[in-house]
Amino acid sequence: MGWGLRNRMSRIIRPETGRSVMLAVDHGYFMGPTTGLRDLGKAVKDLLPYTDTLMLSRGMLRNCIANTTSTPIVLRASGGTSIIGKELLHEGITMTVKNAVRLNAAGVAFSICVGTDFERNTILGLSRLIDEAEEYGMPVVAVTAVGKGLGKDERYLSLSSRIAAEHGAHIVKTYYCEGFDKVIESCPVPVVMAGGQKLPESEALEMTYNAIHGGAVGVDMGRNIFQSEDPVAMIQAVREVVHKNATPKEGLQVFDELRARKPLENE
Repeated sequence: MGWGLRNRMSRIIRPETGRSVMLAVDHGYFMGPTTGLRDLGKAVKDLLPYTDTLMLSRGMLRNCIANTTSTPIVLRASGGTSIIGKELLHEGITMTVKNAVRLNAAGVAFSICVGTDFERNTILGLSRLIDEAEEYGMPVVAVTAVGKGLGKDERYLSLSSRIAAEHGAHIVKTYYCEGFDKVIESCPVPVVMAGGQKLPESEALEMTYNAIHGGAVGVDMGRNIFQSEDPVAMIQAVREVVHKNATPKEGLQVFDELRARKPLENE
């Protein structure tokens, strides 16, 4: 692993703790305007100080994020289908790694969809992107998207994560499941947990805790942060669990205290 690749990896995963709180706000690339992200710039502005890595598309980076930001960026590099299309997540490469370098990205992300009719296309697309990325010392985050009718169980997620690692991914983003430690054991590269659907704050923090203690190096959360009753309080609570080994109860206490303090600050 060359110096540039190691340096970019250290921007995604904090060397001090070996962990990362990634904020995923790339949903619009196939979902369009999303609840909590209709004005992306406004939604993330107050979250950036607590974000280790921001994951979004190049269009939103250029138009919604100040070029003075010091938050490391992972750019979505796959797409081509929409939520109303017939082949959701039948994705291809949508940007060059050279463009990601020009935008000062710390990494790029690409989704694979194992177990679908088009799994071959997405896996080969990941491989091509990795070949190009390694020429520039750019880490690739492989996202194990879940195809229609495929469950988020240990067997499927282990299969998907291992395939991503076998094809050269530097980081794997996958979902939490029962037996998550088995997913981690069989994947030789760092794994971050995808947040998935919006959960009550207590459940999201418990899932975060279980994933970290199951071996994940961090989380890449979106809706469980930006759709929270108090996104700024929630991301700080998540940080307590990820970086300071707080329990879910302690994390929820941080959330409640910060949320209760907010009206006083606005007076």
